[in-house]
Amino acid sequence: MSEPDVSPQVQFSLATEALAGRVLGALTGTQGPVLPAAPGDTKAYLAAVRVLGPDLYAPALLCGTPLDPDGNEAVTEAFRVFPPSPADPPATVRRDRATAGLHLRFGGDPLPVTPDSTDASPSPGLLPDTRQGLPPWRAWSAHLAPLSALALPGADDALQTEATRHSRALALGTTRALLRRDHPTAARLARWLALTEQRGAVPALDTRAVLTHIDLCGGGSTRARLDTAVARLLLATAAPRPEGNGAAEHQERPPA
Repeated sequence: MSEPDVSPQVQFSLATEALAGRVLGALTGTQGPVLPAAPGDTKAYLAAVRVLGPDLYAPALLCGTPLDPDGNEAVTEAFRVFPPSPADPPATVRRDRATAGLHLRFGGDPLPVTPDSTDASPSPGLLPDTRQGLPPWRAWSAHLAPLSALALPGADDALQTEATRHSRALALGTTRALLRRDHPTAARLARWLALTEQRGAVPALDTRAVLTHIDLCGGGSTRARLDTAVARLLLATAAPRPEGNGAAEHQERPPA
């Protein structure tokens, strides 16, 4: 039962962390179905389903453990209660479309998404916003960190192709986040790094060492631990790291 003095935002955050823990458990084999029967606070639970989006399908994509029929129904209900809006930012639109595609792929019903005609381009949120004058590597890192749920095989091929093309920018952004002790952001970017390695990019950082550092120094939230767990599973299917490539040794160190 929710405490009366707990704000809806706090309830949604707690529900998202709890659901992220179930996804993490499904990835590690310590948890049952990703989506359980709806708890007492159904609205917070459905909001968490919407926020996690593509990550709900991480066990299916990485471990062959798809959502059960009740889970598919929960995703459909979440989109009904919290429908996409033309006013949604590009990152949300992109995440929703990835969720809808994966939902359909794994046996769910078609989900409502923001139509293309309301977007500035057919691929909303593909390129970073450079209007703030950030260096390109910082712009790419700031752009991709909130989209870490799309760093899953088959979730968003166009964005993943661009991320792979800019893997060095991601390495610089990850290094900066580590220097600033911003471990949640470092976990999101390390997940993207792992995805680019899985797609054949030559790593500019030792991503495995980065993940170990994040875990030891406190990634913090369950969602950060989910990011590092996904990254490790992606690395497990990546090509072996080239010996003596020297990329990490010559990595440019960004300013803190």
